[in-house]
Amino acid sequence: MMFAPAPFLLKDTSVSRVMTQVCLALVPGIAAYAWLVGPAILVQIVIATLTALFAEALVLKLRDKPLAMFLGDGSAIVTAWLIALTFPPLAPWWLVVTATAFAIIFAKHIYGGLGQNPFNPAMVAFAVGIVSFPALMSQWPQVGLQMPLSEQIGVIFGLVPRVDALSGATPLDALKTALKLGEGSFGVAQLLANQDIYGNFAGRGWEWVSVGYLLGGLWMWQRKLITWHVPAAFVGAMTVLAGSLWLYDPAQFASPLFHIFSGGSLLGAFFIATDPVSGCTTPRGKLIFGAGAGLLAYIIRVFGGYPDGIAFAVLLMNLSAPVIDLLTQPAIFGMKDKS
Repeated sequence: MMFAPAPFLLKDTSVSRVMTQVCLALVPGIAAYAWLVGPAILVQIVIATLTALFAEALVLKLRDKPLAMFLGDGSAIVTAWLIALTFPPLAPWWLVVTATAFAIIFAKHIYGGLGQNPFNPAMVAFAVGIVSFPALMSQWPQVGLQMPLSEQIGVIFGLVPRVDALSGATPLDALKTALKLGEGSFGVAQLLANQDIYGNFAGRGWEWVSVGYLLGGLWMWQRKLITWHVPAAFVGAMTVLAGSLWLYDPAQFASPLFHIFSGGSLLGAFFIATDPVSGCTTPRGKLIFGAGAGLLAYIIRVFGGYPDGIAFAVLLMNLSAPVIDLLTQPAIFGMKDKS
């Protein structure tokens, strides 16, 4: 039997190849989004992508870095797609442009560029957007909105007035507001029975967008682009906390199924919290990071002031990642574990 000589390289892996596959993994979720929520999301993806590439080229030029190599790695495009998917699909174009440019310039390149940023750039963009423009970031269209694509484009670019149909809330926000106002006299179950808002179990249309993200995330895991640690810990921790409170008081707390498939839970679990640059790198560290992000996201969305806490949960765990990695380093091969 013939053996190939060393070094034993299993496959040719590059940043651009990985980023391309991440974009492909997002396609099922984007397709469901465009079909069920509205094709305006495709326009926002284009706006965010062009802005990210322009901002990236500008900073690279200022830093005297080669444009072709860094623009071609695809990292700016992935950041742009994640920003577009977390912003309202009919948000004003300037809001998406501002947030995307901020993410590339201040959350990525100010720290040295790809591989140096301590915070997830897309989540920085979301945090800046929702803190600076909370009203615009809360205007989500009604699912099944009968509005031609040309009119949706007009809304994005300010050519058409923003109508009441664009000022709806996400299922998470709608449920949270209804509970605060005491609209559900018999509790969460009564509210979730409204299929026009909450669909079958987690939001009309949005639950299937989450299924698309789940399929893409599992494909990335199968391709070994990510490990199982962060998504499993994220979903597991959120399920345990949501399930415990649901069993304790089902009239005030929604089921784990609702929380996993609504909002940005699965997008965050598979595509955001798994960022290898701003997250943890050790196996135990990834478990802690994912569990912490899942717990914080649930606490913020249920008890905090924001309808969904994925961005702030990930950013808080980004702060903790270096310490977590330091404390979870595996034993050196051949050395006795002192613990």
